[in-house]
Amino acid sequence: MTVRGWLTGLRGHQVDEQLKVGVVMSDQSVRQAARRKAREAQRTMRSERVAREKRLDAWAVDVTVALAQRDAWVAECEQRAGQALAAMTGTGGLRLRDAAQRCRPDLTPREASRLRRLCPDPVPDQATSETHNVGNPVGPDEEHAVVDEHDAEEGT
Repeated sequence: MTVRGWLTGLRGHQVDEQLKVGVVMSDQSVRQAARRKAREAQRTMRSERVAREKRLDAWAVDVTVALAQRDAWVAECEQRAGQALAAMTGTGGLRLRDAAQRCRPDLTPREASRLRRLCPDPVPDQATSETHNVGNPVGPDEEHAVVDEHDAEEGT
């Protein structure tokens, strides 16, 4: 029940006009206090939202930096793997398929070829010379070379 409702609910009592004015003024000050309290709560919530947004933005930057560092690290590692594969197929005289199998059983010739292409300064591929690989197809397309030879024989 509001203050006004209480005042009108008095039975048989005369309420002084000054008392009504005083109660109305206190009702107005109650509303003002409630507005101040609501504005303060809104200010607090707004500042909490701003602080939360700043924390989220900082975390987003951390994630982005970490992923960029990971990508750079992976690129560096893949480049080193490519250099090693280039050395194995070049100086070592292995076919790419054999080099891949020697490294890991699950390293496919296709992936090994991709890694080898990442090598900035490829080692000269001595495996393609006639002295190291007579009659054997060499390189990332060695499977296709074998198929092409068989296709050529069938077509003649």
